[in-house]
Amino acid sequence: MQMANALLLPEVVRLLEEGHTVTLPLRGNSMRPFLEDGRDKALLRKPESINVGDAVLAEIAPKHFVLHRIVNITGDQVTLRGDGNLGVEHCRLCNVKATVVGFYRKERETLDSTNGYKWRIYSWWWMRLLPVRRYLLFALHPHIPKRFKKK
Repeated sequence: MQMANALLLPEVVRLLEEGHTVTLPLRGNSMRPFLEDGRDKALLRKPESINVGDAVLAEIAPKHFVLHRIVNITGDQVTLRGDGNLGVEHCRLCNVKATVVGFYRKERETLDSTNGYKWRIYSWWWMRLLPVRRYLLFALHPHIPKRFKKK
């Protein structure tokens, strides 16, 4: 069953504010190439601390939520970018509603923790590859015309 994010995510935020953790199926392609729409899930909790590099659920406009990585914090202004995006979005610190504890990737039952070695190494490299990310995302896109793929 699918539900509109504008209906589902305010309820998720309410549960997080009550102290619950929430496992949320991922929708969209903004965190590609490592997290896939409809396949992967994120384990969320209420934020205790918020740092550059954290994957967070943020409300960037009323009832418009994104799950992106924090790329900058200046005062109470937060800049976010999805791993599969080139552009940025903005919100205030109070609009960061959850931090990601980890991801259930590739339909696995085990959690890839955001504090784990694998995620930290991936994050470090991916954030530094921004100048060439456009080309990497193009090469990794599943719908590239065959004329661009090696035979």
